[in-house]
Amino acid sequence: MMKKLDKKDSPYKVDLTAIEGDGSFPCPKCGMMISPEDETEDNYTIEDTKVVNDELVELVISCGKCSSIIRLTGFQQVFDA
Repeated sequence: MMKKLDKKDSPYKVDLTAIEGDGSFPCPKCGMMISPEDETEDNYTIEDTKVVNDELVELVISCGKCSSIIRLTGFQQVFDA
C-alpha cells in the first residue's frame, strides 16, 4: 500500500528506458545509487506495484537514505528489448 504524500513530497519519476547500463540510477533528491541488483532493500524499499495485463508497468519505491518516493516506469520496453 502506498503512503499518502503531501504536495511538497510529490514522487519523483524515473523512466527506465532513459537509463543506460545495468539499470542503476541516482536518487533524484539525495544522489544515492539505486540498483536493481540490490535485493537487500538497504538502498530502497518497494512501496507499491502496478500491473496491467500481467505486465509490470510501474514500481513505486522509497529511497533508503532520504525516504523520497520514486515512481519507476518504462518496464514494457525494457523487457521487450
